[in-house]
Amino acid sequence: MSGEEQNEAKRRQVGANSESERAGATGAANSGPQAEAPPPKPPSPGQERLDRAVRLLRELVAEDAVEAASINEANGHLPTIVVKNERWPQAARLFRSHGELNANYLRNVAGVDYETHMEVVYYLLNMASGHNYAVKVRTGREAPSVPSATPVWETANWNEREIYDLLGIDFPGHPDLRRIMMPDDWEGHPLRKDYVPLDPEV
Repeated sequence: MSGEEQNEAKRRQVGANSESERAGATGAANSGPQAEAPPPKPPSPGQERLDRAVRLLRELVAEDAVEAASINEANGHLPTIVVKNERWPQAARLFRSHGELNANYLRNVAGVDYETHMEVVYYLLNMASGHNYAVKVRTGREAPSVPSATPVWETANWNEREIYDLLGIDFPGHPDLRRIMMPDDWEGHPLRKDYVPLDPEV
């Protein structure tokens, strides 16, 4: 075979390989498995309790008592309810005394400064069933105020004092609202995001 004939044979072989590869790729695209939709997410184990608590609040406190409700999956599927500020005293008594909710233990209270508003979070526990709830109450930043839960759960006492001390949130109805960590003559509330420390180096 001459050199020219050998080159022509190589070109034909390369062309045949390319067509074969294209055909294979097309076939793979046509016959491959379709992208399957992910399976539906299973319902949260806390969803039924959340729905029931919201229904009780709307039926027994007020239709507008609940501002929002969700499941906090990152926190063990914790049922989380935002209760309207002025409805909180009635809602707290419902959580404490209703036979189904029976939140007879207040585990913790936290305060948060979101810059747009402030929030107090009450973590409730039914000690018989082990069911937990988080109830959030929002307030403005100019004169932040949330009705005290201390008349319902005495364990709220020091937690609310701490939030008052560090974030400046007032708790009307608290039996002894005064500073608990900072000196009595301290100016400002150190955990507010607009707090200006006396010494910025500290």
